[in-house]
Amino acid sequence: MSSKRTGIYFLIWVLILATIYIGDRFVRDVYLTADAPRAVTARGTLAESEQTSIKLFEQSAPSVVYIFTRNGKKGGGAGSGFIWDSVGHVVTNNHVVKGSREVLVRMNDGEAVRATVIGTAPDYDLAVVRLQDLRAVLRPIPIGKSRNLKVGQSVFAIGNPFGLTRTLTTGIISALDRRLPTANNREVAGVIQTDAAINPGNSGGPLLDSAGRLIGVNTAIISPGGASAGIGFAVPVDIVNSIVPQLIDKGSVPRPGIGIVVLAEDSTARLGVNGLVIQRVLPGSSASRAGIRAADFDRRSFGDVITHVNGIPVRGIAQFATELGKVGIGNQAELTLVNRGQSRTVLVIVSDIS
Repeated sequence: MSSKRTGIYFLIWVLILATIYIGDRFVRDVYLTADAPRAVTARGTLAESEQTSIKLFEQSAPSVVYIFTRNGKKGGGAGSGFIWDSVGHVVTNNHVVKGSREVLVRMNDGEAVRATVIGTAPDYDLAVVRLQDLRAVLRPIPIGKSRNLKVGQSVFAIGNPFGLTRTLTTGIISALDRRLPTANNREVAGVIQTDAAINPGNSGGPLLDSAGRLIGVNTAIISPGGASAGIGFAVPVDIVNSIVPQLIDKGSVPRPGIGIVVLAEDSTARLGVNGLVIQRVLPGSSASRAGIRAADFDRRSFGDVITHVNGIPVRGIAQFATELGKVGIGNQAELTLVNRGQSRTVLVIVSDIS
């Protein structure tokens, strides 16, 4: 092989090696370098849905507070709440403040303010506390409506799950007109079901629509482990807007009843009875005045079993109380009673048994 050809081959080989070297350096320097920050890619405009969420949180979060309680040696609890008015009333769940000896409310600026429980409605799991010291300008949360909500509508929950303050979660209305058991064998009707993440600590916080208006008060979740499983419940704002002013004014709300004590539903079911078995009729009550008779188990008599209120079947005390609430305190309810196979109707005045 001539020296000229050898030189040409050598030159080609050098060019190949140089190309590989330069290419490798180019790839490492431009694409794989780790000794300098990467170039920032322009983000562009936020999506409209993102802008809505950001604006809603910025406007609503200052109205949401963190409530924690002290119950002496038993420790305490925590939950959420929101500013109701400019004079210092804060709405939360009854179970958040129940049994508390001291209530503290952490405000938007981080300050912890003492508060006094001024009203509770266990039947609706609602409570109102009043701030004892107003040092900041309060921003009451805007109020919406719940009677015209639609399944699939976007909702936003703000609260303090697990003590993590000012947390926003989003979702949709999963269902409407749910029933939620509360204290004293009662239940709230028309409850909102949502898949927005609601965890312990969210209780008492607001559920908002996309306009930032209050449409419900978050109150419960269904989860064996106590964490969000995509099924949360909120007391509808139409109920809240009716109950809260009464709690502020009087500290409680009327409880419709007729003055009876009924057998527990599981016991009634075991007896094979459809309706309310009356254990006791309170002396001087509207039930007593209407001649309603209680069971006499010594004589194996169920007495008068209530089966209907104004023609609507009732199977438990919660449903019975709901129907009496529809009638209203001071008005007459027509009860259908069955006694030893014989049916009759009586008119009973619904009274306040609180």
